[in-house]
Amino acid sequence: MTLLQRFGFFGSGLFLGILVLIVFLSGKKTSCDYGPNSRVLKNIKSKEQLISTQATSQLRSLQLDTSAIHLVLKNGNVDFGESNTKLDSCKVYAVYGKEKLASTKFTFENCSEKATLLSVETSK
Repeated sequence: MTLLQRFGFFGSGLFLGILVLIVFLSGKKTSCDYGPNSRVLKNIKSKEQLISTQATSQLRSLQLDTSAIHLVLKNGNVDFGESNTKLDSCKVYAVYGKEKLASTKFTFENCSEKATLLSVETSK
């Protein structure tokens, strides 16, 4: 078998393998959430989300609505230095937004059954 034939077999196998993956994974909501930041945000999104009365008043004063919360949970950054992850019951995470919400800190309490937005702070 010549080198050209080997490359031909390898290329056709690679093409068929990629084609099979595209067909099987096209309809599924697959994601690559392996980093700690992505796992925390996905965990908070998957639970019942509540908003404390303090956070509600802070959202009103900052003229933000619930779409800001969803935007932060979609592509925010978790600051593990400010978060309290050593608690047994409910861990507290500080999440910063991006772009317009880059100076806004959302504090979430992540329990086993629910996630509560505790506060919203801005630093200008």
